[in-house]
Amino acid sequence: MVNTKDAAPGEGVMSDEVRRAAELRRANQQRQKQALNLQRENILSQRTSNPARRSALEAALAQIEAQIAAMG
Repeated sequence: MVNTKDAAPGEGVMSDEVRRAAELRRANQQRQKQALNLQRENILSQRTSNPARRSALEAALAQIEAQIAAMG
């Protein structure tokens, strides 16, 4: 087993600090994606006969779906 303190740069072993930073980024991205999905669900659940409101909801939905797609 290779100790990260003894490993030379480029040996494919991540330091604990780099690993924690990557895990934090993943966790933040997951939370953002979850929040966007909740917003999406909320918009999809709304019913309205007002054309202006419906148009605003469609625009918001398109923006949220674009953000979700950009996150991967």
